[in-house]
Amino acid sequence: MKVLIVGGGGREHAIAMSVKKSSKVSKLYCAPGNAGIAQIAECEPIGVMEFDKLVAFAKEKEIDLTIVGPDDPLAAGAVDAFEAAGLRVFGPRKNAAILEGSKAFSKDLMKKYGIPTAAYENFDDPEKALAYLETASFPIVLKADGLALGKGVLICQTKEEAIEGVKSIMQDKKFGSAGNRMVIEEFMTGREVSVLSFVDGKTIRIMSSAQDHKRAGDGDTGLNTGGMGTFSPSPFYTKEIDEICHKEIFQKTVDAMRSEGREFKGIIFFGLMLTKDGPKVLEYNARFGDPEAQVVLPRMKNDIIDVIDACIDGTLDKIDVTFEDNAAVCVVLASDGYPVSYQKGYPITGFEAFDGKDDYFCFHAGTAEKDGQIVTNGGRVLGITALGDTLKKAREKAYEATEWISFENKYMRHDIGKAIDQA
Repeated sequence: MKVLIVGGGGREHAIAMSVKKSSKVSKLYCAPGNAGIAQIAECEPIGVMEFDKLVAFAKEKEIDLTIVGPDDPLAAGAVDAFEAAGLRVFGPRKNAAILEGSKAFSKDLMKKYGIPTAAYENFDDPEKALAYLETASFPIVLKADGLALGKGVLICQTKEEAIEGVKSIMQDKKFGSAGNRMVIEEFMTGREVSVLSFVDGKTIRIMSSAQDHKRAGDGDTGLNTGGMGTFSPSPFYTKEIDEICHKEIFQKTVDAMRSEGREFKGIIFFGLMLTKDGPKVLEYNARFGDPEAQVVLPRMKNDIIDVIDACIDGTLDKIDVTFEDNAAVCVVLASDGYPVSYQKGYPITGFEAFDGKDDYFCFHAGTAEKDGQIVTNGGRVLGITALGDTLKKAREKAYEATEWISFENKYMRHDIGKAIDQA
């Protein structure tokens, strides 16, 4: 079969590598792709939001399956566009992708169906939001309602910080139209865990747990980013917690969406906080996490095409999703200055060190090819991932591999997975 992947980041590179392993796949395309994906797929320079061009390309190449990777096209209706053209596609429709596309929607859904989450209020008037802060407890969390590349969340320690945050999101439009509405919610404490899942509208199959590191600097300092590294599985996500989540969160979410007439087929990413009162939902994503996909997919035993087909056809109940009894750690190599401002176009060297090594991966996120040379082309440049028998071994190997790659302006956190030592 011929497969098209929509997207061009580290997540899509991880998906592409999994798809490439399937014996069912004869040809792999990616739009727009990146320099790393181009080594295993034929890339086409079509933007992820150019639905008409993507559909036309899929028809021209007689694509059997399209996988939509990023959040923006899902929220805007990419899946609907492919389905309307009679094409087979994997991902939630627009009316289901709202689970990620609107934080206000997802918070209201959780309240209505009794899914544990932080206490909150929604606002579309900045003056009312500012008035609410006068009686609030701190620290407090401000969230732009819409999609903001994983950066639309502000944790404010004081009322003064929160006031500035409201102005930044709702009045200055730091995150554009994503800040037309805003959620203000209580600050929860505990371990943060990411759990990805496959969903076919009624059945849910959980993938291995992971833990992301959002802040730009060591020690969880600095601004929120799209993710500076991750590890899988999380030693804090125990069997007991998994049982609670299945009962109180996972299946309830799938059933709630179906009850609302928003049948969800695709990937649901559960961002969880393990609080003293039990696990609670921080956020939902409607697609593979990035960089969570880079540590979860290399550990999956299944043929990803079998699982995707089952999601589309509503037969996921007939499949067990299984993972290797090992661990993975991903360290993101970024451009210094990310997520604010950074330079692009620096040559990258050292890729050959990964050749022939089955337990090391170099996932391209922000790269491009220029004059026969791979160069930096984004804030997050590469995701260096390693597998190991234990999390500590995988972490050691991942940091070893970060030294194989060189480019000017290279930046990374040095404490990805440090929490492992406290497990």
